[in-house]
Amino acid sequence: MKNIKLKIPKEVSRVTQTLEKAGFEAYLVGGCVRDLLSDRKPKDWDITTNAKPENILELFEHTFYENEYGTVGVVSPETTKGVSGETLDETLKTIEITPYRLESKYSDSRHPDAVVFSDKLEDDLKRRDFTINAMAYSVSGETLVDLYNGQKDLKDKIIRAVGNPEDRFSEDALRLLRAVRLATELSFTIDNETEKAIVKQAKNLKNISQERIRDEFIKILMTDAPMDGLILTQKLGLLKYIIPELEKGMGEKQKGAHIYTIWEHNLRTLQHSADKNFPLHIRLASLLHDIAKPHTKRWHKEKKEWTFYGHDVVGKRVSREILERLRFPKQTIEIVTKLVRNHLFFSDIDKITLSAVRRIICNVGPENVWDLMKLRTCDRIGMGRPKEKPYRLRKYMAMIEEAMKAPVSVKMLKIDGKRLMDVSGETPGPKIGFVLNALLEDVLDDPALNTTKYLEKRAQELIKLPENELKALGEKGKEKKEREEEKEIKAIRARHWVK
Repeated sequence: MKNIKLKIPKEVSRVTQTLEKAGFEAYLVGGCVRDLLSDRKPKDWDITTNAKPENILELFEHTFYENEYGTVGVVSPETTKGVSGETLDETLKTIEITPYRLESKYSDSRHPDAVVFSDKLEDDLKRRDFTINAMAYSVSGETLVDLYNGQKDLKDKIIRAVGNPEDRFSEDALRLLRAVRLATELSFTIDNETEKAIVKQAKNLKNISQERIRDEFIKILMTDAPMDGLILTQKLGLLKYIIPELEKGMGEKQKGAHIYTIWEHNLRTLQHSADKNFPLHIRLASLLHDIAKPHTKRWHKEKKEWTFYGHDVVGKRVSREILERLRFPKQTIEIVTKLVRNHLFFSDIDKITLSAVRRIICNVGPENVWDLMKLRTCDRIGMGRPKEKPYRLRKYMAMIEEAMKAPVSVKMLKIDGKRLMDVSGETPGPKIGFVLNALLEDVLDDPALNTTKYLEKRAQELIKLPENELKALGEKGKEKKEREEEKEIKAIRARHWVK
């Protein structure tokens, strides 16, 4: 035991105090202790105790107990405010309490055959995965229990299994991937013996459910260094049980502007998406955008180079297969496959038209088009290009904004030709168009006038004017519309630093 004072939220200390007042032991354990010792904000709070589930349920009013491992979730009675009166942090809304446990043999490399509760903290700590996660902290005693030198490994930045690494990994094969995730997340290295055991037991990862693998894989992607994480995953023989399609790009050279192999290009594209702190779906699209290049690789006799025609089309299918296999949500699959399918959009600003840009917007959806642009910038950096947004791409972005802007036209009016004829008694003809353009001029001058009441009243006044006078008003309205559109387009292009 070591005396040490850690800053613990009142919501957490209140739970440990309740257990101790009832005569039980209570220790913070696992990731929250590790994070506190390394000045990181804990992502969750776990408490271990010699109290049994029925004891815990009696001590706390708001709880849930729906698992076979004895873990009881204690829900904070405050819905928005903590005991200090400040807004309650999400991590403090539910605190998990688990009895000390001894676990029997793992026949399936996934779940213990039986869970046996213990009365000793030592029994609970020796079954944990890594030394940095096998430390316990007494809030009341301000003491750290560190039986496996986890604090030293934390200082030396080492991931080391508790006890015999082969025993730990045979208990739960997901720990193989978790070691990589922690090393990536914390920028640690994996102990040599632990690494050897991972390589030896890598095949056991196939016994783990796709959902559990997906969740650890997502955590690797969402770190600051996912490229390092995937390189380590491949090196240790784990990637072939997650996305074996990625390994097909290893050693595969490309052509032209591509200076990296397909494998390295995909990883560098992913890494830039992490450097920009882009969300998961863009990171997935960055990783998978060229996934089908090995499938479509063909030698072009005339050009005397390798081609990858159609890799965007095939990539959509392969990406869907991968994401469905890993049980990603349908919404994530749809957006990622759209981005992969459209990442090769034509962007020559000397030849592209607004109608072509509108088709791209239609293909991916207005809500996704800017994510497609983000993917394109990541793709450029992944190729080794010095700029993520050259003039050509900025110009294309300006064209997207132009194509998506609200049209300055009679369509924006709160009245249409049919309603105008109803209120005025006018028959179809040129006068209807003249009136609508005249009304548009009023609204461009004062947008507050775009109400059904005003426009119907004003239309009845205008329809009585001679046609030549009405035509002049309409032409004036059209000219103002064109000036307003020109001003708006200039503003858009200025925002993107293009002409």
